[in-house]
Order: sequence, then C-alpha cells, then structure tokens
Amino acid sequence: MVTPAVKRLAILGCTGSIGQSTLAVVDAHPDRLRVVSLAAGDNAERLAEQAARYRPSLVAMATDDGLARFRAATSWTPGTLASGAEGLIAVATHPDVDIVICASAGTAGLEAVLAAIEAGKTIALANKEVLVMAGALVMAAARRRGVPVLPVDSEHNAIHQCLHGRTAGEVRRLILTASGGPFRTMPAAQLAQVGPADALRHPTWQMGRKITIDSATLMNKGLEVIEAYWLFGVGPDQIDVVVHPQSIVHSMVEFVDGSIIAQLGVTDMRLPIQYACSYPDRWPAALPPLDLTRAGRLDFEPPDLTRFRCLALAFRALRAGGTLPVVLNAANEVAVECFLGQSLAFQDIPRVIAATMDAHVVEPVESLAQVRRVDTWGREHALSVIRGVELSIEVPE
Repeated sequence: MVTPAVKRLAILGCTGSIGQSTLAVVDAHPDRLRVVSLAAGDNAERLAEQAARYRPSLVAMATDDGLARFRAATSWTPGTLASGAEGLIAVATHPDVDIVICASAGTAGLEAVLAAIEAGKTIALANKEVLVMAGALVMAAARRRGVPVLPVDSEHNAIHQCLHGRTAGEVRRLILTASGGPFRTMPAAQLAQVGPADALRHPTWQMGRKITIDSATLMNKGLEVIEAYWLFGVGPDQIDVVVHPQSIVHSMVEFVDGSIIAQLGVTDMRLPIQYACSYPDRWPAALPPLDLTRAGRLDFEPPDLTRFRCLALAFRALRAGGTLPVVLNAANEVAVECFLGQSLAFQDIPRVIAATMDAHVVEPVESLAQVRRVDTWGREHALSVIRGVELSIEVPE
C-alpha cells in the first residue's frame, strides 16, 4: 500500500472560524496534513493552545504585544517567532509549506498571498478581500508562476467542483446562492430599527462578526460576485445571485446547453476546506451525510436589490472595474465597523459606500502600492461621510 504524500500547511488567520475548521480537517487527516506555520491576529491565548498541539516551525502575530502575550501563555514556543506584515509573509513563504490557507480577516493578507504565489505555494483562499482589491494582480501573478488558486468560500468551492473538467466557453452563467441573512423577509420599514445584535443572528452559518454583517446586507454576496469574476474568468453579466434560505445548494453552474449542475452539502466549512486541501483527490470526511429526505423543500428567489442595495453596488463596482472595487471594499469595512460600534444605522451602510464610490475617480489597477493608496483614500472618505451631514444619498440599482 502506497503511503499518501503529506501536504504541509501554512494557516493565515488560524484562530478565526476558518482557521479552526482547517485545524479540525488536519485532525481528521493526520496522515495527510501537517501544520508548518501559523499566523494569528490578536488571540494570543488560542494561538498558544494551537501551537502547543500542532508544534509549527513558525508562529506569527499581528503585533509585538501579541507575541509577548503568546509567550506568556505557553511553555512551548516554536523555533521562530515573527510579527506584523513581515510575520504574515514569513508564515506564507516558509520553505516547507505546500499550501497556504488564507483566512486572515480584511486586507492584511494581501502582501502575504502575493509573496506566497511568488514562492510557488498553492493558495487556498478564504479571504474575499484579496481578490476584490487586487484580483488583477493576484491572478496575473498566479498565471505567471503556474500556481493554483483554490477557493475555500463554500460558494466558489461549489462552482469549482461544478466546473471540474469544463472550459469557460461551455459556461452560460455562474449562479451564486445566498441565504438571505437574518432580514430576508423583514419589511423595509423595520430595517431602520435593527441593531448589531439583530444583524449578528445569521440563520445558517456561524461566522465572524464582520462577515456576518456583510451577510445581513448582502455585501458578502456582492464581494463573492467580484471574487467569482477573477477566479473563473467569466464576464460580469455571466454571474447571477439567487437567494436560497436553506443553504443546502452551495452554488450552481448553467452550461450553454441549458444543463445546470449544482453542488449540495451540509452547512459545514470543513467540507470546502478539505476539498481545497485534497484537490485534485477526494478524501473521506468526518461529517454527517446530507439527508435530502429530511431537508424538505429547497426554495430559490431573486434578491431584493431595493432592500439589499449593497449587492447592486458590488455589481456596479465590478462593471466599472479598475480601482472601484477597492473603494467599495474600503468603504464597506469602515461602515460595518461603525455599525458594530453603534455610530451608524444599518440602512446607512450602503449610503456611505455609494457616496464614497461616487467621489472616486476610477484608475486601472497597476500596482500593490496603488491599491493600498486607494484603499486608504476610500477609508478616509467613508469616515468623512459618516462624520458629515445626515445621509440622503440615493443608491443606484
């Protein structure tokens, strides 16, 4: 019997929900997966527990203070410790790593992903912002280096499975499914009263705070639309969104002959993570099977772009191209942070984003420095909008 080759992992964002699910996949396949390096943001105590269990060669945290707290929380330390952006890059480019799981929050992992691509690492991407901000740069680098970029998001992972062995010319459209979030059936008039606690009650997925708010506004799906454009090489008009509240069909592909192929599965992120780690093979999973007889009905409906304006703004940014998706993402991150801090109303999130997009002069994306400059401008402008007069901006559909 041939012993399977061990795939060696770097995990960016190891203490978050995706990072923890990745480690659960490692636990399920200890003969196939090994952790080489770990990077975390601020959760030093959880990172200390993980490091003691998986014994990585390298550990990194966002700050020196975090590293100090990490040292204080454990009696075992790896051979190498690092911090900041350089630490993320060191984790992602460690010479022993085969696959980089990019699950770090926000835009922090962008430089690390580009460095990992240049180092020839396979990228398993769970971070939408990397492609939303710099899809042109990332995918060009991946093509130049011959590096696979495998999606971990359940929707893009589903499309990757549906497209297996097919060419772009055979595709009529990609159909991303959305749960609709906690406010899918709430009348528009009531949305003015919702607060962070309401928006954080996602009906089907357990996720971090920011992505959960994005799911409530449907911005999460908008970012996925932009991500799908870069991952699969289709046009903006070949990407559709349907609301599917059961979250059993993770996404679909319609081919030119009218056939639609869908990927179904339990709502557990270990499934797409394992697929990315095992690809092109499939491994047994320690997950309950999907019982369609108990699932009952499967509903599909169009998204309401009047109540969920963020999705319309994402399509606008994708069609305009260039740096407008950078501004969309930057303004959204600022608006969501202010909403969570209760200094911005839920319905003002798309208004802030629209005002920031309206003020931006779009440029073609040419460099990482430019992306960072536009990102900074977008954040500063969004804050100025929030601090300004009462919002009354009409958001285009």
